[in-house]
Order: sequence, then structure tokens, then C-alpha cells
Amino acid sequence: MQQVTVLGGGGWGTALAVHLARLGKDVTLWARSEALVAELTATRVNSTYLAGVELPASIGLTADLELALRGAACVVSAVPSHGTRDVIRRASPLLAREAVVVSATKGLEVETLLRMSEVIGQELGAGQPIAVLSGPSFSLELAREAPTAVAVAGRRAETVAAVQREFRARYFRLYATEDIVGVEIGGALKNVIAIAAGAAESLGLGDNARSALITRGLAEISRLAAAVGGRRETLAGLSGLGDLVLTCTGRLSRNRSVGIELGRGRRLPEILAEMKTVAEGIRTTGAALALGGRHGVELPIASQMADVLAGRKAPRAAVEELMLRRQRSEAEAG
Repeated sequence: MQQVTVLGGGGWGTALAVHLARLGKDVTLWARSEALVAELTATRVNSTYLAGVELPASIGLTADLELALRGAACVVSAVPSHGTRDVIRRASPLLAREAVVVSATKGLEVETLLRMSEVIGQELGAGQPIAVLSGPSFSLELAREAPTAVAVAGRRAETVAAVQREFRARYFRLYATEDIVGVEIGGALKNVIAIAAGAAESLGLGDNARSALITRGLAEISRLAAAVGGRRETLAGLSGLGDLVLTCTGRLSRNRSVGIELGRGRRLPEILAEMKTVAEGIRTTGAALALGGRHGVELPIASQMADVLAGRKAPRAAVEELMLRRQRSEAEAG
């Protein structure tokens, strides 16, 4: 995996490109926007998505997908969920069949309710080696070489082992698992819970409320993951509990920030108009509810957040409804 292409010029894609370049890889960073590529080429800093981090001189930059993928032994997909299918579809005829594709996007495709590895698999075919990278990882901290641990999931042990080996650094540790479903459901739904946690925080509801939201949110995520074929124990690990805690409490969390603004009484369109980055939890909320409905899984927190995001309910009223739901056994579904 000496030659690596990273698809996506956002914060996470840029951070992974910086990380891999520091490991001595020949890295090409592709971005859809020619204007962004021009800025990165001129300044060597992604001021919009990863301010303060200089891109190593060895990173090649391009908006030409064919040029970006030429000779790539590993392709990291860090494109937002709503753009993943289009980019991978365009990449398919340009990609070597033996190239390892690493999905680093956390979300669900709204139209199909598919996880990102499923979207990639549909577009590339069953023979393409695919792995999923997910866990508690703010892009800025990884780029600054802060100690970070994530999960890497895949159905082929040799693919997972290769990603572990080639991506590891003294500050970056990867744990292997076969449970792609659990890893991806955990990575997607934690963003929904983080919006709720941010709203509770800005409403001044206290640490008790935030702790309850995180804990019951984990139960909600675990039920859905198990229903669609994941393992509950996966959600107790880095890609579940670890990522959930980070996203619900970390100051760099975009989804928590959206919740904070909602808790202050602002409407979603107003919040989105000021955001330069993507908060995946906004799109994931509706998709998660639809997926839960398909599998008969109740998602109370996601349901309340859907009403808040749509402007049908105030955040405080949503929290009160969660508190006033019928009491039950902690192990009981719902």
C-alpha cells in the first residue's frame, strides 16, 4: 500500500492524507472542488476544514479523479455519505481490482438505508477488498498526532491486517473486527445521539441528563445494530461507546454543536447556513428511523430528534417526553 489515494478534501480526508504521508506513503488527495484544490496547492493548508495543519510537501493534490486513482494500491473514501455513491461509481472503472478500499465515512445512504460499505460494494462489485475505519477520532487531533485508537472492520482477515499494518503509527492504533455492521451502525447513529446531547447541554439540564442520554443512546444503537446483523459487544467498544462518548462531549464535535444551537432556540436552516462542514447526524436521523421501522426496532431518542430537527418540537419538550415515557426494565427493548 505504498501508493494511497484519499477521496474527500474535508477535515477527515485531509487528516488521513497528512497521517499517511507522514508514514512515508505516496499520497494523493482528491477533492471535488477545483477551487479547494487550488487553495490547498497555493497555501498547503486546508483553512476551511483543518486549519492550522500544514500539508506535507509529498501530498499530491488534484480534482481529476482519473489522475488521483492512477496506480493506487489503497483508496480511502472520506466523502460525505450523500456523495459517496456518485464518487465511487465514477471511480469504479478507474480502480485496480486488487486495490484495497477503506471506507472512512460515518453515515447511512438516505435513499436506500444502506451502510457505506454496502454502497461501495454495490458500485465496485463483490471482488473488491473493502475495509471500514471507524472510532473516536477528531480529525484535528489525529493531524496533530494526538494518541488515537479506532476499529478496522472487514470480512477478509488479510484486508483488515493490511490496513492495521499500513495505517499504524506511534500515535494511531487500530483494533481488528469482522463486525462491519456493528462498526458502521455505531459510527452512524452516535451522531444522532450527539445532537440530543448538545441540546441537553445548552438547555442547562446537567451532567445527569447527558449521562442518561449517552447510556440510553447506546442501548438504542445496540438494538438496531443487533437487528440488522451486528454484534452487541461491538457497540461496547471503540466504534460504539468510544465514538459515542467523544461525539457527545467533545468540543470539536459538529453534531454536538448543532444540538447546542438547537437548544438555544435556533432553527436548523439558520444553523446550516453558517456551517462549512457536514454534520452527518442530521441526515442520519431520518434514515435511522426508517431502518428501525424496517426491522421493528424502536428508537425513542432518534424519534424525538427528528421532530426537533424538523421544527415540530422544541428541544426541552422532546427531553420531557423522553423522561415521561413508560418506565420499564433496563434490559427491555425501547
